[in-house]
Amino acid sequence: MAGAGYGLFVRITGVGIPCPFHALTGWYCPGCGISRLCLALLRLDFAAALQSNAAVFALLPVGTAVLCAWAVQYIRTGEQGLRRWQTVLVGGMIVVLLLFGLLRNLPAFSFLAPLVEE
Repeated sequence: MAGAGYGLFVRITGVGIPCPFHALTGWYCPGCGISRLCLALLRLDFAAALQSNAAVFALLPVGTAVLCAWAVQYIRTGEQGLRRWQTVLVGGMIVVLLLFGLLRNLPAFSFLAPLVEE
């Protein structure tokens, strides 16, 4: 929801937050392209969303499931901690994002670089 809100803000104002990591290093971080991903999802352009940030696009359903399960658990029991399966999934998502951030900067995987709108 935060991503959709940010995407809507960017679409309305035309003002986006540039990636400080990319500005300093010239490399793409695991999050580069998320603004374009959110804007593409608002247009229901799934191909552009996938090209903008494939890892986040693929992990959105997993992250949403973990978040929803945590919210239900909190509402039912008041427990704030993650269950073991949730912790494993979050850890796996972090590993995937770190690997994605590394691979998208290698020439052989340049297709993972974010979609640049001109």
